[in-house]
Amino acid sequence: MVHLVTAGLFIGGVLLIVLGFRTVIQPVLGLVLLGLALPLRPRPGRLDAELPTLRHADAPILFDLLDRMADEAGVRRFDAIQLSPGFSVTATHYGLRRKRCLVLGLPLWSAHPAQQPIAAVAHALGHLAVHDLRNDAFVGTALKSLNTAARTMRARNNAYVTASVSALTWNAGKVEGGAARFNARTRMGEWVLWLPRAAATVTARLLLWLTLPVTRRAEFEADDVAARTASTEAAIAALQDRQLAGAVGIEVHRLAIETRTLKGNRSATATHEELWDKAARYAESLREQQDRDETSEPEGIGTVVGAAGFPSESLRMARLAHAPRHSATITLDEPDRSRIEDELRLPKQELARKVMRDCVPLTH
Repeated sequence: MVHLVTAGLFIGGVLLIVLGFRTVIQPVLGLVLLGLALPLRPRPGRLDAELPTLRHADAPILFDLLDRMADEAGVRRFDAIQLSPGFSVTATHYGLRRKRCLVLGLPLWSAHPAQQPIAAVAHALGHLAVHDLRNDAFVGTALKSLNTAARTMRARNNAYVTASVSALTWNAGKVEGGAARFNARTRMGEWVLWLPRAAATVTARLLLWLTLPVTRRAEFEADDVAARTASTEAAIAALQDRQLAGAVGIEVHRLAIETRTLKGNRSATATHEELWDKAARYAESLREQQDRDETSEPEGIGTVVGAAGFPSESLRMARLAHAPRHSATITLDEPDRSRIEDELRLPKQELARKVMRDCVPLTH
């Protein structure tokens, strides 16, 4: 329905402009319809230009591992890998042909034991295997279009002008009057766009509500794919480590500022490599602290529902713990991990330079 409405707005706008070109009102209405269709247009995904991108020729050992995992999950293989400073793993689509890209967080890859990164990647592959509707070519694109349209038609914080001018300033009254007229036009435009913005927001929320049951089920099924691929223990450990994402992100930010400020006479290559090593050690210390805290607390499944209605990590871990145990079907031995680290050495340095340049963790 969302895509049909978008197509109808576009075709109607073009017809009004072309067929009613001799009039005035019809081309104006056509431009209005085109203006509403433009924010709702389907947007094919894109690779993040700020993140290092790897192809098969750049990292054959890593791609071989991912290919075996994709074959095990029964899904199409990845076409590209992007490295990010986040503590997460995400499978995305890009281009009109919806090629697949794995966004691999370096802190997660470096800090995890060998099987936990495989569990995290297998979980991302599981969402593709179980056909999660929110990642679908139609529903996912519609959600993205609606969210983008609602943001586009919403006034930003800097949309209004505040003119604090002294009464003794030359032409102070004209400055204040101009600011008032500018704010009045901005407010009028916001009122005009209120109805389409509200329609896009309500439709997006309705679509999220309608897809929530199947998305919850896809989350559980993706956990099962991770357990069958990397073992039940690795899948549970990977879920437990999701709670470290916020703290590790803050630490990467702090390390970027510290390294940029206090690196002294050390070589740039050494500081870039130390950034991810320190982040990995910090994540390992958090994991050890988390294990100590859990041993002193009574067992339980905790909160059933997490953010946005999704099942919480504690419920998902309890579900895997009480399900039949699975052993690993895909493993990563130490020689292959060392070869993968060699393949990632230069991309890791490139990403470290970008993070220290901006002093903030990049997001995809």
